[in-house]
Amino acid sequence: MERNKELLMEHGMQIQHPDYTTEILAIMKGNLTPKMMQKRLLEYHENDIAAAMDFLKKEERQRIYSILDVECLAGILDYSEHFQEYMEELNIRKRVMILKYLEISTVVEYLRNLEKEERNTLIELMDEELQHKINLVNSFDEDEIGSRMTTNYVEIPFHISVRQAMKELIAQAAFHDNISTIYVIDEDKTLMGAIDLKDLIIARENTELESIVMTSYPYVYANEQIEDCMERIKDYSEDSIPVLDANNRLKGVLTAQDIAQLIDDEMSDDYAKLAGLTAEEDLKEPLKKSIAKRMPWLIVLLGLGILVSSVVGLFEHVVAHLALIVCFQSLVLDMAGNVGTQSLAVTIRVLMDEQISGKQKLHLIGKEARIGAVNGMILGVLSFFFIGLYLMLLKGQTALMAFSVSLCTGIALGVAMLLASIAGTLIPILFKKLHIDPAVASGPLITTINDLVAVVTYYGLAWFLLIQVLHF
Repeated sequence: MERNKELLMEHGMQIQHPDYTTEILAIMKGNLTPKMMQKRLLEYHENDIAAAMDFLKKEERQRIYSILDVECLAGILDYSEHFQEYMEELNIRKRVMILKYLEISTVVEYLRNLEKEERNTLIELMDEELQHKINLVNSFDEDEIGSRMTTNYVEIPFHISVRQAMKELIAQAAFHDNISTIYVIDEDKTLMGAIDLKDLIIARENTELESIVMTSYPYVYANEQIEDCMERIKDYSEDSIPVLDANNRLKGVLTAQDIAQLIDDEMSDDYAKLAGLTAEEDLKEPLKKSIAKRMPWLIVLLGLGILVSSVVGLFEHVVAHLALIVCFQSLVLDMAGNVGTQSLAVTIRVLMDEQISGKQKLHLIGKEARIGAVNGMILGVLSFFFIGLYLMLLKGQTALMAFSVSLCTGIALGVAMLLASIAGTLIPILFKKLHIDPAVASGPLITTINDLVAVVTYYGLAWFLLIQVLHF
């Protein structure tokens, strides 16, 4: 197959990927009997079917809901980006049946978004086992690991034979599909270790179970804060990680899908913080809640903005003498802001490694300072020539005036970029030292601080060089 792809690429031919959405829609909108339509649809992956459903009208989706069995429909809806909306299109009993086949974390998240009365009705119609799982996950706060775990895993007793372990696996596999890692527990459900499915399959019947149990295995506690253990979780490539209670008893697991979602949520949250928000916003979030999230940062930034404006006011006499320099203020401020934001992004990425040493942090500050200095010097020289020529040729200024202003702008640009690089690196490191999330050292905050630095540098140089030295 790979060789065929290489031959196609050598001859300049593009590889055509199948258009599954069109194929699935043709089946859904066709006149096949329900049984034949179900058979044809099951030839495709649930994710592709979920994508195709987005192109159907509500009435057409209702037809599909009737044709597909509950377990298959649960798998499809689990992939859909409109899960909540499509679930509302089903009657309440069918929703209860579908929830039975979903990961418990998905069920809990769905229920949390419902009105209290509807949520209680759904829970009352569920069997006791599912209710118990929901109560277990709901017993943890949303920012605790326990709120994201699933009970979809296989566990076996520690003191049994390999043959008995295989029987346990087969019995539990009918209800749990996360079977690639099997967890071993003692009499009171204390975690003893884990067994890779492959090791259990190839083990001989007379092999001691203890000999194939991995006793050194990563785990997290259910009441741990998600952000506190994310780095530990990302260090391992296991398909699931056990979640324990305070007494080291196995309560659930984080699957690879759960871990991927946690990482995605963390990145989204950091992105929101870089935008000056306290948390990621949702499209359906109430207006009042969105305003409450943004207002604290905006008040802080307003105060810093007033400080920057007041500093500019201190150089009012400089502007009165040389109104021309105002034209290039935004150039210096914007470039300083851009450089500071770049350094901030690099620093936050580096600080994600909890093992980074103080020496490495100092090296990072030095490296970013050197980068800022070199970039500032290059752009400062370019600014000196181009701004000087612009003022002399297009604005009719004398060569002395034109290149004096451009010299001031070039030096200020270089110094501001150097200081912005240092600030963009130093501030998040200090935040980390103070046990504050470095992502809180957000883009708006860094930009505002860099504006303050750039304004003082630019107008201070203009006052000293153009007024005190050259007497313009």
